[in-house]
Amino acid sequence: MFSSETAIKVEGLSKCYQIYDKPHDRLKQSLFPRLRTMTGRPPQQYFREFWALRDVSFEVKKGETVGIIGRNGSGKSTLLQMICGTVNPSGGSIKVNGRVAALLELGAGFHPEFTGRENVYMAATLYGLTQAEISSRFEQIATFADIGDFIEQPVKTYSSGMYVRLAFAVIAHVDADILLVDEALAVGDAVFTQKCMRFIREFQKRGTLLFVSHDTAAVQNLCESAIWLSHGRVQMTGKSREVSESYLQFTLQEVYGEEAKLMSVASDQPARGPGTHTSIVDPHPVPIVDYGAVASVQDNTKAATGWKTGRAEIQSVSLTKLSGGPEGVYEGGEPVRMTVRAKAHGPLDKPVIGFLMRDRLGQDLFGENTFPFTDRIPVGIKSDTIFEAVFEFRLPMLPNGQYAVMASLADGDRHDNIQHHWMHDALIVNVASSKVRYGLVGIPFERVELQVKND
Repeated sequence: MFSSETAIKVEGLSKCYQIYDKPHDRLKQSLFPRLRTMTGRPPQQYFREFWALRDVSFEVKKGETVGIIGRNGSGKSTLLQMICGTVNPSGGSIKVNGRVAALLELGAGFHPEFTGRENVYMAATLYGLTQAEISSRFEQIATFADIGDFIEQPVKTYSSGMYVRLAFAVIAHVDADILLVDEALAVGDAVFTQKCMRFIREFQKRGTLLFVSHDTAAVQNLCESAIWLSHGRVQMTGKSREVSESYLQFTLQEVYGEEAKLMSVASDQPARGPGTHTSIVDPHPVPIVDYGAVASVQDNTKAATGWKTGRAEIQSVSLTKLSGGPEGVYEGGEPVRMTVRAKAHGPLDKPVIGFLMRDRLGQDLFGENTFPFTDRIPVGIKSDTIFEAVFEFRLPMLPNGQYAVMASLADGDRHDNIQHHWMHDALIVNVASSKVRYGLVGIPFERVELQVKND
């Protein structure tokens, strides 16, 4: 039975491709088996079978976000293509409840000779929108894509980043119930990736998402559950963390081969509660791990998106070094100052300014606001006054990648406030040559030792 609460139901799904070693074998296959059957002889096969998927079954409830992981060639993209209807299955069934929008691999969905505008109309029509609906939304789509005059150029002239921008802009404006995303967010700059992640997180509140990625951290962050495909079959389903951990162990075992055997270990100790503490050795004052990061900061306030009420606005956001060394180059661990300058166009009784630094998935890494200060020392701002918030801290060590700083200006307290200006992507931080290998941020380790202890 297909429940009204079910978004996608896949039963016994299989896909077989015929692989021909030589071009003329395809012609032989179309003629000779039939002739042999007519003459009473058993038919001969001129191709090899490749099963991209075999006997795959699962169900996705409405409103769920499900990740699909697996190595290249495991059938992830084929599965999404069959769900959105661009590839026919060899066996099994797919039932979908709602409008499906898909962002598949680069090259899927757009005609290379058509302009961006023509492809928007073509793609949106395939999603079920009328010409009038597309015309009314075209400016929103073009603004979201933000590719300028290239919207009037053939998409064959686009870079991969521009292609993804336009494709994502279309699926973000077709009122889809189910969204399929296949690794496409790995392409593009930090600002656009942040914009896409904001849309995806908003979409998760009302729709169903199937997310294909090799990034298990992204799957754990976005998805409640996950499906692990291996050689076209379902290897494991369950909570995204459990599936991701099992997949990691499996892939490492393949790398190690016979050199080492990995055995699953279950903890026999109860989980530590919030009041449980372990002893901490007094640290040595000098950091001994060199992370070697090189970071640069780009002012993006003029291109930043967000919203404002007109009561007050952020004028600038800056990050400066408080230590020596070349200005504009950061290594991580050094003291820095984040300054957010604003102007009040009307009186503010309890102004609060804050910032957050986010990674490419939109995850909040760290941040602060001025409420701890204004809660102790209230500061009122008169109309037409310029004021600043200053935050001094040590910049964390960050892995390679691009990061975005969000800045906000509100009036009120922790529980009751109005955000008068919210600025996405005010600063873009580019980190290169980082030796941070584990986690979302690095910390300055001051003691790392290996000691031999005799019983």
